[in-house]
Amino acid sequence: MRFLSKLFPVVLLLLAALASGAWWWASQPLALKSSPLDFRVAPGSSLRSAIAQMREAGIDVDPTLLAALARFNRSDTAIKAGSYSVSEGITTLQLLDKMLKGKVTQGELTLVEGWTFRQWQARMEAHPDLKHELTGLSDTQIIERMGLTGTSLEGQLFPDTYLFDKQSSDLELLARANRAMRRKLEKEWAVRAEGLPYKTPDEALIMASIIEKETGRESDRNLVAAVFVNRLRKGMLLQTDPTVIYGLGDKFDGNLRRRDLLADTPYNTYTRRGLPPTPIAMPGQASIRAALNPAQSDALYFVARGDGSSHFSQTLDEHNNAVNRYQRGGK
Repeated sequence: MRFLSKLFPVVLLLLAALASGAWWWASQPLALKSSPLDFRVAPGSSLRSAIAQMREAGIDVDPTLLAALARFNRSDTAIKAGSYSVSEGITTLQLLDKMLKGKVTQGELTLVEGWTFRQWQARMEAHPDLKHELTGLSDTQIIERMGLTGTSLEGQLFPDTYLFDKQSSDLELLARANRAMRRKLEKEWAVRAEGLPYKTPDEALIMASIIEKETGRESDRNLVAAVFVNRLRKGMLLQTDPTVIYGLGDKFDGNLRRRDLLADTPYNTYTRRGLPPTPIAMPGQASIRAALNPAQSDALYFVARGDGSSHFSQTLDEHNNAVNRYQRGGK
């Protein structure tokens, strides 16, 4: 007993020394591969996996000591997944505190209404905070990776400003945009006007993409929708330039010529009746809503006034007069 009583203070001193040493270690700046340095802890990561991801990113942290510190604080299961940014001078204690409180950093990307999928791809490929998994893949391969059906992603992605964990994949972002579009479309389809000339929500989406490209001023959007819905009901050619331009693809040089309007493609609404086979751009919610609830109007024509707005006409004679006035300088 006398021996144990003499040993006990020594043990306490050793434990105190160890605790002091661990605290000193945890308070020292960590070596970083670069500063600032971004890393990501994937959802569902264990403490061991999170530490491995930190080290792989370039944070020279001792896995045994960090794990012991987290367990000592009873926080080994409380680390938050997400993207983090650390800078020179950060200590192990500060790093652990940041991850326990979920002080994540996020990337931001705005995908614009009226853009095509090609434009979206270019914007994503240029974003430094995204992990690029789709580069070099065909549309068919991208669709397969996303678990979708169909032949085109045109119109299938909802335009919005997206926040995302840095170094998350462009595939994850596209999947979010696709889910958002399906939700918006289903919501608007459920409250659509009666008697519309669409058999499916996807046909309405095609119309919405045309409305998106043809609308110059917000106040005209529902009237633009009414013109195309009226023409579709009557079996008239839609005769909309943006579909022709989309069908020309890379051949379009910025000038739409008469020969282009006469060149038959699946997207030429001057030569083919009805809707084109797919959307021609990514429509926003306002255009989806307009396609499904157009204005009450008998207009069949419209022409740009030159100030962003349009003049709407019910007859061809009235339309020709408007064209003469607003585009040919007639009186």
